[in-house]
Amino acid sequence: MTTALLTDRYELTMIDAALRSGRASRRCVFEVFTRRLPEGRRYGVLAGTGRLLQAITEFRFTDAELRFLRETTTLSADTLDWLRDYRFRGDIVGYREGEAFFPNSPVLTLEGGFADAVILETLVLSVLNYDSAVASAAARMVSAAGDRPLAEMGSRRASEHSAVAAARAAFIAGFAATSNLEAGRTWGIPTMGTAAHSFTLLHDSEEEAFEAQVAALGSGTTLLVDTYDIPTGVETAMRVAGTSLGAVRIDSGDLPTVVAGVRAQLDSLGATGTRITVTNDLDEFTIAALRAAPVDSYGVGTSVVTGSGHPASGMVFKLVAHEDDEGRFIDVAKKSASKSTVGGRKHAYRTLSNGVATAEVLDLAPVETDDGRPLQVPLITDGVVDERWIGPQGVTAAREHRAAAIAELPADALRLGRGDAAIPTVYR
Repeated sequence: MTTALLTDRYELTMIDAALRSGRASRRCVFEVFTRRLPEGRRYGVLAGTGRLLQAITEFRFTDAELRFLRETTTLSADTLDWLRDYRFRGDIVGYREGEAFFPNSPVLTLEGGFADAVILETLVLSVLNYDSAVASAAARMVSAAGDRPLAEMGSRRASEHSAVAAARAAFIAGFAATSNLEAGRTWGIPTMGTAAHSFTLLHDSEEEAFEAQVAALGSGTTLLVDTYDIPTGVETAMRVAGTSLGAVRIDSGDLPTVVAGVRAQLDSLGATGTRITVTNDLDEFTIAALRAAPVDSYGVGTSVVTGSGHPASGMVFKLVAHEDDEGRFIDVAKKSASKSTVGGRKHAYRTLSNGVATAEVLDLAPVETDDGRPLQVPLITDGVVDERWIGPQGVTAAREHRAAAIAELPADALRLGRGDAAIPTVYR
């Protein structure tokens, strides 16, 4: 499967014009960054890098794509021939997937001929903008939940492909499982799920439904107890499964009050080991509000797959340097008042004090420092992808790195109230 048409038409018309002007092969440096974080957010979490690297390897124009372009555009024959032979043969460095990022962090840097690199702009932004929005929201939910696990279950609130990407991003951000089976198959993410209200309504009684589920899945299953009356549902669950019941799920009501009542009822019936999971339109704020309630786990849907109100990360793809006719790199920048950029390739590192991040430093020259750590790693070199970052192994590595990166942030970064970025971005 090719990803070549997952792009905007103007990428190809720019290439067509650049081939005519003789500038298509001019060596260029592009950077991907966000100018600002969503209001109230103190950090972002980068996700989608592994998906993107795989998509770049599949960015090929076959006869079918070229026929479509020939019939529907005014691209020249020379441009179509160039597209036929296209492979990204340049270099990409970037932040590791799972890394925290801040305003102007150069999360991805591409170097190659203008045409070779610019053609990837739309693909890069569509992947990183969405996946990072989900991961950034999910990381806040993980912080709010503390040591209680979360499951991603938002597939029905996103497009079918976005649902898989969202499950992947949420897992990298610290969620424990997903309801999406394709995400489990493709990315090695644990899957979960038992029954919906329709299963209870299918049967002639709640008791009959619970009996059928326990017979199929065992007493360690999770029974949904709020189809009718919650206290009655809990009592019926205990009668059917006994005190070895794994968990009950609550999907409605005033959760702090309801959960406290269910916990007391379970304990009074001897089911002290039966867990309580809640799944009622949760976001980071409702999860934080349940911190004092006896909840054992959470299931989150709509808010995580929509970035909890911020479904894109605001990332942009900008040319920051190119070679001149003498082969020397010169810095270039956009000067418009509201959308200006800083020219030149940035070398990024994070300064630390006693293991706590203090600043995001962007240097126009590579430096060695004793008070921080470099943030950029090679992702593609001369067109060859570093396979450490792709597939299920890449997801595992990203999840581990996210935990380390968040642990490094100052404590104030984890607050949910409004505030500025947790650390400043400094240019040197």
